[in-house]
Amino acid sequence: MINTLLEILLVSTRLGFTSFGGPVAHLGYFHEEYIRRRKWMDEKSYADLVALCQFLPGPASSQVGIGIGVMRAGVLGGITSFIGFTLPSVIALIVFANILNELNIGDAGWIHGLKIVAVAVVAHAIVGMAQKLTPDTKRKTIALFALISTLLWQTAFTQVGVILISGFIGYLLYKQHSESDDSRIHFPISRRLAIICLSLFFGLLFILPIAREISPLNWIAMFDSFYRSGSLVFGGGHVVLPLLEREFVPTGWMSEEAFLAGYGAAQAVPGPLFTFAAYLGAVIDGWKGGLIATIAIFLPAFLLILGTLPFWDSLRRNPKIKGALMGVNAAVVGILISAFYHPIFTSSILEPIDFVFAALLFSMLVYWKLPAWVIVVIGAIGGSLMSLL
Repeated sequence: MINTLLEILLVSTRLGFTSFGGPVAHLGYFHEEYIRRRKWMDEKSYADLVALCQFLPGPASSQVGIGIGVMRAGVLGGITSFIGFTLPSVIALIVFANILNELNIGDAGWIHGLKIVAVAVVAHAIVGMAQKLTPDTKRKTIALFALISTLLWQTAFTQVGVILISGFIGYLLYKQHSESDDSRIHFPISRRLAIICLSLFFGLLFILPIAREISPLNWIAMFDSFYRSGSLVFGGGHVVLPLLEREFVPTGWMSEEAFLAGYGAAQAVPGPLFTFAAYLGAVIDGWKGGLIATIAIFLPAFLLILGTLPFWDSLRRNPKIKGALMGVNAAVVGILISAFYHPIFTSSILEPIDFVFAALLFSMLVYWKLPAWVIVVIGAIGGSLMSLL
């Protein structure tokens, strides 16, 4: 068990240091490391896990990482996976809270190079997932519907609505579909623990605001604000930013300038964008505030994934549920392509040389089989060199 936890920690920490590009890119990095290289789970199980995390509020990529860790080594595995993937950016943003106002790296060439790396990684993930999840015309059409909808109507609710509609379409089209699937997802979590986690999730949503009103302690108020923001966000890290801004800028916790400076820093570090909370907490109350904010904003995601995983395998094996999942998985491909175009491609490929460099990195990853961390290093160096041209 110790060796397994150590392996999870090492792999997830490496991903935490190298996973740039936002939640969609993170899913690409996870797919490359956990599925293609290490084969910790099969393609369909990974797609089902991604689909589940798309349904849940919170940071989808972090929840996928936690879920993979849980399947590998139980609750401790999930905690270890979360710590490894999150800690590098948390430390970086707490440090940034003290020095960012004196350091302007927002336009650094190496950051642009890392954005181009994300283009290559996500393109690779899309190709692999599309081959597996959209093999027929009906599912290709569902993916196209998801692509068009999420690209033209970019709201927090569009993605959830597309997934629900696609699941219903999949149910209608494939409820009689028979397909041999011997894969089983084993979650070493009891249903009793799952119910406790779900009860705690909803309980804290009601208890924390009351505790905030009756207690003079600032950290309780801060915990409540971050927990509520982490509980009510659908659509990824960028959606949480306006929620956090409304919680902390108008109320006087920090200035708008400090908030925007932290947002710039969050774009420059790897890992989940939700770690932006570490910066905000550190501005409010030093490194202790940074840790409190990190725990508070990620706790809902952790409780939700532990509360739903034990029921997921039995649900996905029901023929009607499997039909719905086939539709959802096809929609996930469309959503990934939509997010690949905007914001990843549009914010990264600005000139022809950027596209050339992305094609080179893609070839290194797909055809030359270089590991992802090598691609990241080459991307950072290449971006720095291109900025000098």
